[in-house]
Amino acid sequence: MLREARESDVEIIRTWRNHPKTRGASIHTAFITPEGHARWWANVKSDPARRVLIFNYRGNDCGVVTFNDHDPSAGTAEWGFFLDVDGLEARGELLPAWMELEKAAVSYAFEDMGLRAFGGRTLAWNKPVIALHKRFGFTEVPSRRYTTQIDGTDQLVVWTEKSRTT
Repeated sequence: MLREARESDVEIIRTWRNHPKTRGASIHTAFITPEGHARWWANVKSDPARRVLIFNYRGNDCGVVTFNDHDPSAGTAEWGFFLDVDGLEARGELLPAWMELEKAAVSYAFEDMGLRAFGGRTLAWNKPVIALHKRFGFTEVPSRRYTTQIDGTDQLVVWTEKSRTT
């Protein structure tokens, strides 16, 4: 279900990440240019604390899972994800694929990476994402909430985290 991203995936990753619904729910909403994306990919490839994985659902590559700030000694990392919104919606598979992606990411974090805990940031208004994370055992960490400016508006960001014991 999850595999390491490779050079041939770079443009489709950019396409999925630039989808208006994905950008609209992201902390960084700017359109990603080919040049900016190439710089990002070069940084990912040279940074052992980062992983970019392609999610496959029912035979279709349709999402990306990222792990950043991987600290092997602490057993922690930050994660994020996004999906091929158009492709999954056209096939009527958005919600089931999203749930499978979450399940695959949790398994990968604990089994493949050996993490003790991992978490991620979500805009507080994005209740469906927060609810799905909670369904998979993530809990909000109030001390990690913060406010940031996104497109000129203050936005509350919440941190949800899952440990091996939750």
